Amino acid sequence: MALKHSLLALALAACAGTALAAQPHYAWVGTYNPNGEGLYRFALNAETGALTGKTLVSTLPNAAQLTTSADGKTLYLASEVEKGVVQALRVKENGELEALNQVASGGDGPVYLSLTPNGKHLLVANYVSGSVAVLPVNADGSLNEASDVQQHDGPPGAAKPAAAVEGSFAISDHNGPHAHMIAADPQGKFVFATDLGLDRIYQYRFDEASGKLTPNSPPWISASSAGAGPRHFVFTPKGDALWLINEEASTLTSYQLDVQKGTLTEGKTVSSLPEGYKGTSFAAGLVLNADGTSLYVANRLRNSISHFTLSGDGELTFKDEVWTGGDYPRTLTLSPDGRWLYAMNQRSDNISRFRVATDGGKLTPVGDYTPVGSPSQMVITPLK
Repeated sequence: MALKHSLLALALAACAGTALAAQPHYAWVGTYNPNGEGLYRFALNAETGALTGKTLVSTLPNAAQLTTSADGKTLYLASEVEKGVVQALRVKENGELEALNQVASGGDGPVYLSLTPNGKHLLVANYVSGSVAVLPVNADGSLNEASDVQQHDGPPGAAKPAAAVEGSFAISDHNGPHAHMIAADPQGKFVFATDLGLDRIYQYRFDEASGKLTPNSPPWISASSAGAGPRHFVFTPKGDALWLINEEASTLTSYQLDVQKGTLTEGKTVSSLPEGYKGTSFAAGLVLNADGTSLYVANRLRNSISHFTLSGDGELTFKDEVWTGGDYPRTLTLSPDGRWLYAMNQRSDNISRFRVATDGGKLTPVGDYTPVGSPSQMVITPLK
């Protein structure tokens, strides 16, 4: 009898796994004009990871930044232009989009969108104006005008990155405030924003009821090195630390988060490049797998993806790197099940795909390419 029950359980689990794989998934890819014409939708085969059925679904100018609600039913899309706007779009079961509304981004050139953990506020980083904004989310997924806008200000960071490798000429926009990312901690109590131009990481307390940001004490901390250009970051699964990529220095810096105070303490910094590399490279996107054991970093100009493993105490070890399969990888996206990694190769106008080893996280190029003009970012729905 026990054997029969075991076999039945295995059969049910297999059926559940097959059903999950058979569920429709859509990959949404934001692009830059003129090579990219807007937002594209692809059908994603959850079993093979292949992208098919390329369809242009929005011609919003420079529709390069996007994020999705946790249930995958609402998509938020930013137009990275002067006087930026953000659109809220309902994702129908057949993958068609229904426009809910559009609001101002709270600045110029929005380059990053993220939702607070409970999905009730959308956070926006505006690169050109150097401002960050909070947009309340209504029950139907539509957006309200900004409940708060914070303008970064201060002296520009150093023009040349002090920690870059020998021969690097990685110099970019240290001429004023340039907010590059904003995200809440996993508790939703605190918000952090990087500013590449000022070489700062801003620290805010967040009031969920009012949608207001209050500068913490201290309101910001300096980047790990002069001219480093802090860009994007990822929280560890426990939510008590984060890893941050510095664009100009091509370095990764760890920060411990005081979950009571909402302040960061700088830890170790390592290069995102392999030992011995000399010359210019701009670090870009990074992504952490679900259990926090593998971290992947995109290196532009070097055109590689570096793979780091993380120990239980957060120690990073450089394992290997692979060619990105294109030119200027801007961001990386992991599939919901963590089996596939996609690289948005902006200058070669393609998306490359990698198989992720279940044991150790090693990347293996699949060898196929998805053509799309100037890809910037990909999100996948449904997420749950």
